[in-house]
Amino acid sequence: MQNYDFVHSCIRVMDLEKSVEFYEDALNLKESNRKDFPEAEFTLVYLTDQNENFELELTYNYDREEPYTIGNGYSHIAVKVDDLQKSYQRHKEAGYKVGDLKSLSEGSSGYYFITDPDGYRTEVIAR
Repeated sequence: MQNYDFVHSCIRVMDLEKSVEFYEDALNLKESNRKDFPEAEFTLVYLTDQNENFELELTYNYDREEPYTIGNGYSHIAVKVDDLQKSYQRHKEAGYKVGDLKSLSEGSSGYYFITDPDGYRTEVIAR
């Protein structure tokens, strides 16, 4: 069978620089590529983690005036961290919109959600 490797996931954003700043600061992603398409009126920014195996693609459409509707079908992306409590505390202190630190069952690793400027959620889980 053919191998299929995930390459990227794309979200549409209202304020490109605000979103880049959020993902770089909150989740330690780094901008790996930026492609401007002025004739088509959009810009793509690719952000990658330290392993560079997967990218988050941010799409900014120049003429968009209304916020995107996330709907009830999209849920979240997820990242793993070594120290969940430290990450949670840092995000809370930085003023990001974060949910409660939770666990699905006693003794299982915890998780919480952090929300980006456009309302997309990222689940932060213990490695």
